[in-house]
Amino acid sequence: MIKKLSLISLFTLMPASFYFAQTTVYAYVKDQDGKPLERAEVDLAQSADDVTADKIGYFQFVDLKPGHYLITVTKPNFESKTLEFDVTEDEKRKDLGVITLNYSLGSDAGVIVIDDSASDAEDGGSSMQPTVGLLSSGRDAFQNVSAFELGAYWFRPRGVDNRFEDVLFNGIPMSKNDDGRIDFNNWGGLNDVTRYPFENVDNITPSEYTFGNLGGVVYYNTRASSYRKQTSLAYSFTNRSYLHRAMATYSSGLSKNGWAFTFSASRRWGDKAIIDGVYQDAYAYFASIEKKFSDRHSINLTAFGSPTYRASNSPNTQEVYDIMGKDYNSYWGWQDGEKRNSRIRKVFEPMFILTDYLKIGKNSNWNNTVSYQFGSDARSRLDWFHASDPNPTYYRNLPSYGLLTADEFRDRSQINWEELYNTNRLNLTNMDGTQRGASYTVIEDVNKDKTFNFASHFDTRLKDNWKLNINFNYQNLKSDNFRRVKDLLGANYANNLNPFTNDSPYNIDDPNTQVRVGDRTQYSYELTKNHYSLNISTEVDFNKWNIVASIFSSYSESYRDGKYRNSIYTNNSKGKSAIYDALDAGVKGKITYKINGKNFIVYNGALFSLAPTFNEIFINPRVVDFVTPGVKNQVINSNDISYIMRGQILKLRLSGYYTTISNSTEISRYYAAVSSLNSGSYNTLVNEAMSGADKRYIGAELGVDVKITPTINAVGVASVGEYKFTNTPQVYTFDDLNGFRSFGAANIKDYKVAGTPQKAFSLGLKYNSPKYWWVGASANYLMDQYLDFSAINKTSAMYTIPGTDMNYDGVTPELIQALTAQKKFDNQFMLNANAGKSFQFGKYRIGVSVSVNNILNNRNYVTGGFEQGRYANFPDALEEYQRAIPYFGPKLWYDRGRTFFTNVYLRF
Repeated sequence: MIKKLSLISLFTLMPASFYFAQTTVYAYVKDQDGKPLERAEVDLAQSADDVTADKIGYFQFVDLKPGHYLITVTKPNFESKTLEFDVTEDEKRKDLGVITLNYSLGSDAGVIVIDDSASDAEDGGSSMQPTVGLLSSGRDAFQNVSAFELGAYWFRPRGVDNRFEDVLFNGIPMSKNDDGRIDFNNWGGLNDVTRYPFENVDNITPSEYTFGNLGGVVYYNTRASSYRKQTSLAYSFTNRSYLHRAMATYSSGLSKNGWAFTFSASRRWGDKAIIDGVYQDAYAYFASIEKKFSDRHSINLTAFGSPTYRASNSPNTQEVYDIMGKDYNSYWGWQDGEKRNSRIRKVFEPMFILTDYLKIGKNSNWNNTVSYQFGSDARSRLDWFHASDPNPTYYRNLPSYGLLTADEFRDRSQINWEELYNTNRLNLTNMDGTQRGASYTVIEDVNKDKTFNFASHFDTRLKDNWKLNINFNYQNLKSDNFRRVKDLLGANYANNLNPFTNDSPYNIDDPNTQVRVGDRTQYSYELTKNHYSLNISTEVDFNKWNIVASIFSSYSESYRDGKYRNSIYTNNSKGKSAIYDALDAGVKGKITYKINGKNFIVYNGALFSLAPTFNEIFINPRVVDFVTPGVKNQVINSNDISYIMRGQILKLRLSGYYTTISNSTEISRYYAAVSSLNSGSYNTLVNEAMSGADKRYIGAELGVDVKITPTINAVGVASVGEYKFTNTPQVYTFDDLNGFRSFGAANIKDYKVAGTPQKAFSLGLKYNSPKYWWVGASANYLMDQYLDFSAINKTSAMYTIPGTDMNYDGVTPELIQALTAQKKFDNQFMLNANAGKSFQFGKYRIGVSVSVNNILNNRNYVTGGFEQGRYANFPDALEEYQRAIPYFGPKLWYDRGRTFFTNVYLRF
């Protein structure tokens, strides 16, 4: 009996002894303030099974055999931490204690100063708009490098521009209805409260809060209690578009009686940036107040705005740059000993957001938001009436034209404000003593939007692995657009007359053609739009698969209401236009196959339509309600597939993508010599429409992050793409002298999409010291940047005699190819570096960082440019081509060279 018991005991205790020979390792993850960090990811190098910290920051690994181990703890917006430890045979439980993650130092060091002044010019610059990627960073190496290294040089991932990206505040879209782009000026300077998006999905990946577009979604939640309790003070010094930035932020956290407050304010200012005559003075404010009524219900009110006053810089021809240097800006001149810029953008569009957060049952949430935004966006420029063009770079003023030498041009290279005033003073009265209108004025193009939004988001868990999201949005926009007199420059009044149509009144219903400061002049109209959208998405998670599907449908109706009756288009200029309505629909999907805990294959697909914007619907809304010929909803078809590795030492993403955009409409507005179009003798503003354009975006992306040592990381990125037009779209123009003109097909098949390098490479090293300092550097190579072209010059009208099918004498295919070839810019190398250090003194944390872009001061990189469409017939185009220095060469923007951004902060 005793022997039987002994045997039973022996076999019973053997597995127990085996169990106790293995060890449970555990720890708590907290932030530097001692607060638990929920959902921090803990990666064990020796295992494919990672763990996630719970609500109190606790995690554990069970059944670890004796040996040496290495773990890495990561969480978005915090610096990752790597720990090594040993497990011995006699340990049953091993306590690693508290693992403290510090807030990411790099969040300020990587700040990119957005300067969209290139988009202010009426004669081009749309390709220079910044992208959402510039303002957001994720954990993916490719996205980080795209934003902070390559993004500083106007690189756009996959060639996608601002038009195809979404930014939402509590579900409210921030895209503008005139051109669909995002105006970051609306919240510029509010870095502290917009640094960490609530959701950030790339490219066509489905979002929980909206269907999304082609270029990803950034979703900000401005709930006051979501901000970390702290006070933050920061000062920055830079040489980019301003010199100084001061910022202060306070977050109270959630009090016992359910209140939470977050306030932030900043100022950016300076007038001695790299480009001559560029200055800025911009303020920003943010306030978020939340009242929590219960664990299930709270209401949050948010208000923010960013009043901005900013001077612009001009694009120039290469001839001008060769004479004046890359810092030259033709938009300014001296007045009373101070620099005065003629192109000033003054924008202030405050926004108010009220959000109701409601939890329903255990698994459902219903958030409803209403918002109202108003304000104005005014952009000034010089205007003239029966006078010579005051632009110093007007082609007749350039040495190539032969009237001035290079030295004489240098002496007259800035706006002569005194001469403009004197001209007006000399023409104050006519010979009979009656008052006379201004020869020169400063006018402003003003846009005043009033936008009401309602957004509703409902999510629920149907099962533990099955989630459903429903989003509904409604938007009502009333947009008042007009030109007003800003400065009479010493004159008594300005004439509200059109010099291009024999001085006919801009508004024939108003006999008073004398306008003064603050009065409307030349055009005035309102745009109205109502937009409804519904999006439903669902996500199902299995052991090996994760599947996300999203569908949407939307309906919009838009119309124009003109306030001026034009003398030429008396029946189509004043009053309400017909309603332009559009119906959109689409589907997205994402399939993830989990090879194991560290290796994944991800497929994304999207097929959807996109309604045209106001700028695309109305070919010249300033004058008439005519709809752009051939305008249609764009159809977008996009697919990508990725292999993702998330290892302890190596993190990698390799992606391939294929995107087509069909039926796009490209609108350009520029001054052209009408004589080259119809043998007239005037210059006028031409509205050019290229309708039915098809594009293809194909390429591959590689992002690699290698941990060489626990403190040294190497990051490599490669983006190889080809973005081009794939058909021959139709070209139309509209102007006051000719009305509509059809120029037939533009022979642009295989022309490249401009505005971004199509290939880009980056290699960087970063050292993170355990003593809370870091230093990094990156080498960047940018390839295949192309010039934006003028479509009218690519049609057969360029080489055929008007009114006939006959070619001009001397036309050959080879010569046409030479005249219409798209310009490709040289490849460029850029070197960047950054460093930072933080200090902890009790509850006070001080950090300092500095980043330097383009250390080698490379001034040969063209960040963007456009072809002037001045000459659209063969004789003029050939003569221009044969000139040693063309009169109307491409207008370009060059990189600013070596720039720096330094930042110091105090947080407690």
